[in-house]
Amino acid sequence: MRETQVMPGLVEVRILRSNIHLVLEERVTLIDAGLPGSRAGIGEALAAHGRTLADVERVVCTHGHPDHAGGAAALAADGAAILIHPADAALLPTRLGDVVRRPGRGRLFAALTPAPVATSPLADGDVLPVLGGLEVIHTPGHTPGSVCLWAARDGLLFTGDLLQRRFGRIICASSIFSDDVRAARRSVQRLAALDVNTIIFGHDPPMREGGREAIARLAREAARV
Repeated sequence: MRETQVMPGLVEVRILRSNIHLVLEERVTLIDAGLPGSRAGIGEALAAHGRTLADVERVVCTHGHPDHAGGAAALAADGAAILIHPADAALLPTRLGDVVRRPGRGRLFAALTPAPVATSPLADGDVLPVLGGLEVIHTPGHTPGSVCLWAARDGLLFTGDLLQRRFGRIICASSIFSDDVRAARRSVQRLAALDVNTIIFGHDPPMREGGREAIARLAREAARV
């Protein structure tokens, strides 16, 4: 487990190769839940900051893949609300038998993600009471229900897997793991107007400088493809 302080009260914890973000306010919010089996590591990370799993009010899933939402079911059993876009929530009850009958990349990933008993929907434009107002931006492509989360007060953009960081540059979502790469490229263009200071990724270290310029460049490139 590796821990990085993004800013006071916001900690990035790497567990089983996925980044989980702890927002340590009066009540705790998690952004993403990692792979199945991440609960113990999350509990350990919280304990290092004087918190417990019982303090987690909500888990906001950027999308429904098992490395981001796989730990959500266990956290829901601890009492946390699980927030996810309905387009991805609808896939979570998928089982391996469904994949055999109707093969598909999205259904396979859904079958590998334990489904929470209940979820709450995220909609484009929703503002959560986190980090001074955390806006939900629906950015389909990596999955149908992928969202980015925009904290305007601090200039933070949580991108899930819509964006990746490679050799100091940001690139679009992986074509190997995405449902619709063209849709993902269109989604990047929605982010270009944001006054981003720091880009926060699902698997890579944060980009703390030049975020707005990097997204604008990528949006221009995506528009030309």
